[in-house]
Amino acid sequence: MFLLMVTVAHAGPDELEEVLTELRGELNQIRCRYEALQSEQDELLKAYDRDIHKTINSDERIKLLLRRDSVKSVKEVLKIEESVDLSRIKYLKGLQIVRVLYDKILSLDHHFASVRTFNEISKISNPNHYPEFGKLKEFLAKAKKRESAFEVGGILGSNTIASVVMALGHIINSDMSRQQQLKELEKVECIIDFTLRMHNDLNTIYFETAFLQKSNDRIKSDIENLFRDYTKPIDYQMPLEICRNTDDWEAVKGKTDQYIANLRNAAPAQKNKLQVNIDFPVERLLQFITQYNGFIDQGGKFYEKFRIILNSYENEKPCESQLPPEYGKLKADIDLAIEKFNTAYKPVELNGSKMKEILYGINEFD
Repeated sequence: MFLLMVTVAHAGPDELEEVLTELRGELNQIRCRYEALQSEQDELLKAYDRDIHKTINSDERIKLLLRRDSVKSVKEVLKIEESVDLSRIKYLKGLQIVRVLYDKILSLDHHFASVRTFNEISKISNPNHYPEFGKLKEFLAKAKKRESAFEVGGILGSNTIASVVMALGHIINSDMSRQQQLKELEKVECIIDFTLRMHNDLNTIYFETAFLQKSNDRIKSDIENLFRDYTKPIDYQMPLEICRNTDDWEAVKGKTDQYIANLRNAAPAQKNKLQVNIDFPVERLLQFITQYNGFIDQGGKFYEKFRIILNSYENEKPCESQLPPEYGKLKADIDLAIEKFNTAYKPVELNGSKMKEILYGINEFD
């Protein structure tokens, strides 16, 4: 696996959009249903108000007043039931969003984990890994006039700059003619130029990708903690990783439905507390989404920087035939990664005002 190879996410790039479309539709259905039920009760209230205004019989007036109060009680019950139904849908869809985001984060984890193949970067940033440069060193070792007073080996022998300096020194001090020296140097001049110019830049890409991997580890830990807190009210105790690996989502739904049933049957004083317990995790999810979006934006900018770095090698065209194929592969992988950051990983629809509009039926201009 090469340094920046992108692993396709388990969640498709449109899965979040599908979840949000379902969430919007189900919330609208609930609101419309309860709006119709409330309208029926409003019509009854208007009818009772008319009858109360018209009647002059005290007993009849009292009966009408009691019926009107009963309708008001029904309206309050409907309001509570609507709130419970909305909370249930928000909570369950929130769990789906957590699942999709976790899949994306795991995909990023696999993506960044390939950074451990440091040898791949080393191979294209150090001339000692190029067969042509190795042949030159062997040839120069045989062609030099005398034993050099200064030779390097060990750590310095693998160092890019030290190796180039020693190779050039051996060419100068060899018994070869000027023409032959130029001929031998021509075989490796692109390798030397590329590795000297790009060595630090390629290492920058490696270490900054390692930094992104560490950041992704924190994001992964945060969403696992979010899931633990999210499912605490419904008494689901499995960690997110195990839940996903065992496909235990139906058990989570079952726990949620049991919790909602208890909420519906709870005494009025307890009802509000139980509902707050499942509404609060949804707010926590919104906070995490902001954090996730920030990380994806950061990652995308890093890869844009990587692309600029790789495209900055000014001798790419004249040296094209001597450049390692890994260099072209690295550029292609970075282009693909940028595309992934802009599509598969980025939950565009989950930004603040859009999510508030979906969850609460309002937007910032209302």
